[in-house]
Amino acid sequence: MAQHLNLTERRVRQLRDEGVIREKRPGLYDLVDTMTRYIKYIGAGSKADLNDERAKLTKEKRIAAETENRVRKAELLEVGDVEKAYSAMMMNFRSRILALPQKLAPAVVALEGDEQQVQDLIQAELEEALETLSHAEEALAEPEDGANEEAEEKDTG
Repeated sequence: MAQHLNLTERRVRQLRDEGVIREKRPGLYDLVDTMTRYIKYIGAGSKADLNDERAKLTKEKRIAAETENRVRKAELLEVGDVEKAYSAMMMNFRSRILALPQKLAPAVVALEGDEQQVQDLIQAELEEALETLSHAEEALAEPEDGANEEAEEKDTG
């Protein structure tokens, strides 16, 4: 039987043990019945494999389409875009903080040593600078070219 099926004797015994083929008597097989059963077994395996592969492909296509839809709806963002936006936001914050001494010095001098007013002025300016960090959505939505220049103009103006 192993020669007719082009299998090893061990594989024939495994198929018998799995119930794929049947012995008529110990060591004897019906050639037509055995070949028919073996062909059905092989055919069923390949159909199952093909169906599994189709199901996997369909699932992957669905996941890709869902991801693409989420990107279009801006529910998902590219890592590079997020990095650029946060970098721009941090640079804007940095420039605001570095501009504080120049911006506040004349106002502090004009307050003529009124400690509470100086403190209030500094507090207000720091809160305004920190406010730039709370607008991540705007930074992500800003066009890349010109965004930093506009922010810098606001800081120095």
